Amino acid sequence: MRLFTLILLLLLGGLQYDLWLGKNGLSDYQNLSDAISQQERDNQALKDRNDLIYREIDDLTSGLEAIEELSRNDLGYIKQGETFYRIIPKEKDKETVPDDEPYHD
Repeated sequence: MRLFTLILLLLLGGLQYDLWLGKNGLSDYQNLSDAISQQERDNQALKDRNDLIYREIDDLTSGLEAIEELSRNDLGYIKQGETFYRIIPKEKDKETVPDDEPYHD
């Protein structure tokens, strides 16, 4: 009977080794589960980007407003009869002292 119990314990130990440390064990399962989660997040980000591109394509094919907006932003398009004003800010001096400085004795 002792021999039978010893054989069963060895068999149980071998099965536990395969479960925890063997090929296709729990560590491999966890690694694959993490890889699948990361791939799903990447796929969702790409799907969102593709949806945005498809909406832009639909907007460009259906209306002139999007084409005009892209032309204005990217090419500097100005409509006929429209006046374009470009405002360039002054560069500030390195020393910022006001012109109306009070008089000190």
